[in-house]
Amino acid sequence: MLYSQYNYLLADRFNWYEQNRSPINSCPLICHLPELRNNPDYFSQKKTLPQLKKTHPWYKEIYSQVLQDVVKRVKVTFDRFLKGDSNGKRSGKPRFKQRSRYRTFTYPQMKEGCWQGNLINLPMFGKVKVVLHRPIPDGFKIKTASVTKKADGFYLTLSLEDATVPTIKPDFNPDKITGIDVGLKEFLTTSEGETVAIPQHYRKAQKRLRVIQKRVSRRQKGSNRRLKAIKQLGCQHKKVADKRKDFHFKTANWLLSKYDVVAHEDLNVKGLARTRLAKSVLDAGWSSFLSILANKAENAGKVGNSGKCP
Repeated sequence: MLYSQYNYLLADRFNWYEQNRSPINSCPLICHLPELRNNPDYFSQKKTLPQLKKTHPWYKEIYSQVLQDVVKRVKVTFDRFLKGDSNGKRSGKPRFKQRSRYRTFTYPQMKEGCWQGNLINLPMFGKVKVVLHRPIPDGFKIKTASVTKKADGFYLTLSLEDATVPTIKPDFNPDKITGIDVGLKEFLTTSEGETVAIPQHYRKAQKRLRVIQKRVSRRQKGSNRRLKAIKQLGCQHKKVADKRKDFHFKTANWLLSKYDVVAHEDLNVKGLARTRLAKSVLDAGWSSFLSILANKAENAGKVGNSGKCP
């Protein structure tokens, strides 16, 4: 039902946009003037939710804040299309989502005491058992919770608040500053000459992926056997992604255990991903690694930034 509401709100914005715009340099002398109405923004669309539950009673089964988060997702998507992000870069035209493409819903505000042992109390769902990836530290407050459907099951992502996160150290040990250079021959090379071999997870899994992809293409569309093969393909891709992510975290931990400051070059990964090296660049996952490095450095009170090496 959430994907239906997302598509409806997005269509409402598209209708207003198409009916209230005209070419910049000229417009016809005789044209149809649509009925003027206010721009459907975040707050106006949010006000329609109580009426929605009256006209469509089945929406009462969905928690109100989850529906409000759908409105926020539409707002963010449409704003990036019209105005661009913080750097002014605009995204492509938003697309309507199929049921299978709307995989995540979010609780933007979790109540205190929602976590008990290995159970989490999700509004309108009740208590749900969770297999923890790692224990939640004492004193942390759960702020939001997102449930995502992946190839091998459902995953819960929590955002936590902790007032004890360290600030960046005022002084650095000059012997613990390094620069790194990422590449395709070696995953990275430090300014001290240390290297980390590139694992090439996707390249190693290509043979298995090719077999499953052929299995998908040969089966009849809409059949249960094709859906089963698609699930197998999704699980295999997820296994590759998990291996790559684990490698990125371990490499970032190794760097931050040795250095207080890690500097790296400012990479144009999107530009490189359009070249003949696209498969190798995406398999290395430089953007993901540098993002993980920066986040873990901040949490550890250290620095990991782009720029020139010191």
